[in-house]
Amino acid sequence: MDQSLSSGRGHVSVLSCFPPSVGKDVVVAVVKPLRAGLGNPDTCSQLYTDRQVKWTMEVLCYGLTLPLDGDTVKMCVDVYTDWLMALVSPRDSIPLPISREPDLYIQQILRHLISLFAPRSDQVSPVYLSLCQQVLCAVQTLARDSAVMSRDTWQTLLRFLLRINHTMLAPPNTTGVVSEQLSHLSMVVLFEMWLLSCSRCFPSQSLWLTGRQMLSSWRHQPVVVEQWCRVNTALTSRLLLLTFGPSFPRFEVPDEDAALIPAEMDDQRVSHTWFRFLHLLSNPVDLSRHVIVGTTPSSQEEALRGDNLLPKIFFRAMRGVSTLVDAFLGVTVVNKEPTQQVLPNTGLPQSIHFRDRLPSLGVAVTRSPFKDRLPSYGLSRPRSGSAPPTPVSILSMLSAPPSITSPPPHSRRLKPANVSKATSKPLTTSSSPHHWKTSSQPPASTTHLCSSPRPSPSPLRCNMDSLLHLFGCWLFDAAQINHNRWAAGRSEACGTLCRIFTCKKTAEDILPIYLSRFYLVLLQGLQVSEEACPPVLASILLNSTCLFCCDLKGVNLLLPAFISAVENVLLDRDLLRFKNFVSPVDLRRASIFILLSLLPLPLHFLSVQSEVLLDGQFSGDDVTAGTYQSLMPRLISVLIGALHTETDASNTQIILAAMLNLVQDLALLEAAGQPKQETKSQHSGAGRPRWTTGTSGPRRTRGTNTILSHSAGILWVQFVHLLTQCLTAQWRNDSAVCLSALEVLGGLAKVEVNVEQSERRRALSSVCCYIEFQCSRPPPLHSRDLHSIIVAAFTCLNTWVTRHPAMLDQQECLFEVLEIVELGISGTKSKREEEVRCKEEKELNPVSLRVKEAAEVTLNCVMQVLGAVPSLGGLLDEDALIRCYSLSDSSLRKKFRYFVLDSSVIMAMLEQPQGPEDASCPSLAMLIRGSSGRHSWTLQLHLQPREGRTHTQHFLIPGCRAAAQEDAGIQCSIKNHQFPENIERVPSVKADRSIPALHETVTEEMQPQLERLQTTFQRQQQVEAQPLLSGRSVVMATCRPPPPVTDFQTARLFLSHLGLLTPETLKDPGTSGVLAQLVSLDSSLHGFSEDLKRLDQLPSRNCDSAFIFYIRAGQRMAAEILSNVESSSSVLSHFLDFLSSLGRPMEVRQHQMGKVITDSLEFPTVIGDSGGGVFNGEKFILMYADALTEITFIVPSSSSHKANLQKSPGEVEPPTESPSNPYSGSELRPDSAAQPTVELNVLIIWVESFEDIERFPLSDLLSETSTHTHCSVSNFQLIFIHPLKTGLYRICFHGNTTSKFGSVVPLVNGSVVSKRSLGFLVREMVINCCHRRRLDSDSAHLPHIIRKHMISDIIHRYRSCRSEPSFYSALFQDP
Repeated sequence: MDQSLSSGRGHVSVLSCFPPSVGKDVVVAVVKPLRAGLGNPDTCSQLYTDRQVKWTMEVLCYGLTLPLDGDTVKMCVDVYTDWLMALVSPRDSIPLPISREPDLYIQQILRHLISLFAPRSDQVSPVYLSLCQQVLCAVQTLARDSAVMSRDTWQTLLRFLLRINHTMLAPPNTTGVVSEQLSHLSMVVLFEMWLLSCSRCFPSQSLWLTGRQMLSSWRHQPVVVEQWCRVNTALTSRLLLLTFGPSFPRFEVPDEDAALIPAEMDDQRVSHTWFRFLHLLSNPVDLSRHVIVGTTPSSQEEALRGDNLLPKIFFRAMRGVSTLVDAFLGVTVVNKEPTQQVLPNTGLPQSIHFRDRLPSLGVAVTRSPFKDRLPSYGLSRPRSGSAPPTPVSILSMLSAPPSITSPPPHSRRLKPANVSKATSKPLTTSSSPHHWKTSSQPPASTTHLCSSPRPSPSPLRCNMDSLLHLFGCWLFDAAQINHNRWAAGRSEACGTLCRIFTCKKTAEDILPIYLSRFYLVLLQGLQVSEEACPPVLASILLNSTCLFCCDLKGVNLLLPAFISAVENVLLDRDLLRFKNFVSPVDLRRASIFILLSLLPLPLHFLSVQSEVLLDGQFSGDDVTAGTYQSLMPRLISVLIGALHTETDASNTQIILAAMLNLVQDLALLEAAGQPKQETKSQHSGAGRPRWTTGTSGPRRTRGTNTILSHSAGILWVQFVHLLTQCLTAQWRNDSAVCLSALEVLGGLAKVEVNVEQSERRRALSSVCCYIEFQCSRPPPLHSRDLHSIIVAAFTCLNTWVTRHPAMLDQQECLFEVLEIVELGISGTKSKREEEVRCKEEKELNPVSLRVKEAAEVTLNCVMQVLGAVPSLGGLLDEDALIRCYSLSDSSLRKKFRYFVLDSSVIMAMLEQPQGPEDASCPSLAMLIRGSSGRHSWTLQLHLQPREGRTHTQHFLIPGCRAAAQEDAGIQCSIKNHQFPENIERVPSVKADRSIPALHETVTEEMQPQLERLQTTFQRQQQVEAQPLLSGRSVVMATCRPPPPVTDFQTARLFLSHLGLLTPETLKDPGTSGVLAQLVSLDSSLHGFSEDLKRLDQLPSRNCDSAFIFYIRAGQRMAAEILSNVESSSSVLSHFLDFLSSLGRPMEVRQHQMGKVITDSLEFPTVIGDSGGGVFNGEKFILMYADALTEITFIVPSSSSHKANLQKSPGEVEPPTESPSNPYSGSELRPDSAAQPTVELNVLIIWVESFEDIERFPLSDLLSETSTHTHCSVSNFQLIFIHPLKTGLYRICFHGNTTSKFGSVVPLVNGSVVSKRSLGFLVREMVINCCHRRRLDSDSAHLPHIIRKHMISDIIHRYRSCRSEPSFYSALFQDP
């Protein structure tokens, strides 16, 4: 370093050789006339020669060293600052020699002005501060406004600023407000002038080296590090724009900081200046090394002080480095509190995930004073996905705003967890100190939450190796400091490293040397012993939520260490060790996400050996060798324990999602037996898939041995018990948690495990109890949200009833379900001790109309649990029945009779024509249309016993389904007798005389008739006896039965057997709008058949859609994306396996032609060489259906897109008539006729590269595949699936954030799932997304309600106004 700069002394005047009184008198005599002439424009300087000016400057130089008791020093400063303007705006008051050679004299003036900043006893006075400010402002004006300043003058100016800063900042500390303000101002001017010099006259290499050496000796001053960070952020903002272009996310800095960089600085100088300024402070980690920091005399005293600021300054330096790293990752945004984050290129509101809302632990640095605002410890916030956000502090500040207490969890409805930066959550500080074995205890501090949303890292970001080349040395050194005194900076470095490695691109490889050092840092920081450092542990957890989702080589070796760390957090309810510097809710949430990524690993790798990374010196017994399977019980214990200790609603929802994912994965693994290990990379090629049977995963073959100690059945029972217990206890007041719990409980009902029937009954009973509790709440507590939860509970109940109908065989279970249905429909439950009342006589007062409608659906499910759906009966209509006969369409269609029963059911009866062989078997075919759907029945009347029939019943539709085995069982030969053989020996009793004799009942009026009858009998007897008396033979005619009747009114017989042909059922009740119980319809009226077809198109269950896209790495164009699915060579084989797990292939044209599907299509046969585009909706679709839901999966392709655009609206085929296909073609929209509820679409996007998620061209795809001009992107939920090299799948979910009920389960953002359970979980996610959208919508109606309204319209429009006699006569006539 230049000794003249570090000596602290400026130019020495010759007057210093004389006594002080002499020097002062000379200065006063000289400076007064000079100062008097400065303000008068008519006064000219009297100094004409160089000797005069130089002598005067010697006097002024001495005057700057005088005490501040008078105004002598001020006058000297005024004269010098006026002469400095010679290079800016020459004036008459400036001596002529200075005007002729301004650079020479200004350089000398700057050397003289150093004397003003020399240490003095009165430098803490406001006068001194004012004089120094005057000089610094004059220097600023000189540098800014002068356009002719020479290079030597620039160098002198910078050396002047370096020297005065060294004078003020080199001492151990600055005391007083004046000193702090002056130090701050001098550093601002130094850096501003330095940057200006870089633009106009780039400093020399020696000057850069001098500046670096001097700044290294000032690092113990907070203002130095603060201003260094400020300049670096401003330069980085400019550099990123030049390096990455305008498409890279802009790194926003305050306007005053951005103004530091001259606009005229060229691009090359920006990069050079940035790199030199970055290293101007040398290695910031040297702040923690006393040997290095204490090499200068000014630092030695500071290093020995016990209450020094070095740890806080070290943290601020590492926070500055962290900010630069975040900027290069492209994750920083404007420092404001936006209300919504928009997904790039889509306009879709991005889900503000927990990782986007985690607070940073650090200091919110303003300008001054600095010392009172520095924190004790701090951690950086983690990022969305793998993106790190801009660090914002959460630690205590003496000037922090007053805290605002947030309401406790579970005592309110869940609201978006957005907290303003101006608010804070007070956390109770533990009275006992942290059990750290260190001499210096960190002071306690409260937590200041900041919930700014953060985007994902930019796809244009640089490689992680490049960042590590720049900042890795500092970060690794800082992260490996072991003393807890430096925990704040160390934790910041650890968090920054975690963000760097989690932002690794999909196809990127990081150098092994960096990976090994990173893993070493994590093993040191993840210690959970008392000697561990909690801030470092918390920082690693907060920033490693997706560490196991990034395909980092060897990362699974850290699995035991992370399990120990997650255990330490999730099983501790109070988290007293962490409360003082981090929000416990956020820390627990980060740990839950890590647990979510760890759960699939043991089941995926099973018996794979995990080798020892080190000898266990860092984590004791945690880092040991063993199989992945051995870790599974430990993970399950953590998961269950986390649910017990969790109090936050959002965290609880994530845990619930993990529970369903785990049970389903384990159940499928057990069902498949011992599978092959899928450790090979998925990216090895796009070969042909190895097909499996079924639609929900691999072929299920029961293994002989239990795969895991925790079998799926045992785990299922534990989770169901825990869910039902919490649902009816501590969760019942939290609508968000209850909704997720009900969704998970419904998902568990679909998991195929072997458990006792009583366990399922217990779950069903718990849901019923929950519904009863919610319905019994006081009226003031009822709201739309509460009713939505009750509707969701009924939906869960429906799932259990339809999935396990055998439970209803037990009387108690059936009675409990029907009681809940009664409660939902009528508002009360019938008590057994009350007087028996018919249901139609009960007054209906339901909780709400929505609850009543949901209970009606449950009643329909109870009545129609018939197994697999869709059934054949739902696919038949009049046209299908007509094709089963040889008669013409017109002749047979007229034979349909239409009746309405109870104003809710339309019965279409077809009296089957009879042949001679069918004479004894009248047949009737029926189509029953009700609110629950359309059903077909065939009835035959047999008048003979089964064994005596010569012809079995005639099946209406041959081959549709197997015949009922009416003669099944053991057959015994039985001799039939009309009377018992010993009837004569049985004595008579009173019952035998219950029918009186004829003579006992004859009255006087009937006596003549009886006599005539007796006379007739006698005459007949005489006639019959005559042949015997005469001995002649008489030929008697044989009595033969009449020919069989071939013309039956089977409709009349059927209605009569049901008791519907009575005067009471046909009589009009006389009430306005109320019809008779049985009404006939006039099918001859125009439009009747069309209205029935429209009714048939209305679904009887929820019909949802999902559209599937495949994006190869780097694709952005919609046309490229749509063409991927045309050929199997363009997609991975795992994608085709995924398609096969979603549902069965269905042919669209089969429904339109009226055919009946008797054999399910095989996936390999349909897919052929296609990459999935065959399921574009034109000919084939993928269909999943159960008793409650239909999901249509469509894979839009480029061929379907062209076909739709080439056809005019009139040429496009209409959608199918069956509710099994409510969508036509590949348009991303629901069909108005088939889906009359709320509009919502779910897009499933398979991305080879995770970075392509941020560039998903949703708007372009909508314009390419939809014929509609307007389609709101808010109606789309996006589920991104990214295959990992391990064979697992990473999930990223983007959707509408306006829901009041929090996260949708089970695929929460950040989930990692296995191939086995991927199809099941995606289906559940689609069902739950659509169900929640219907709950939130005011326009959504249940399918059976829409059908009920349509049936009512048909009845009032086509009712036949017949009298009772004409109604009866019509039954005896052919239609």
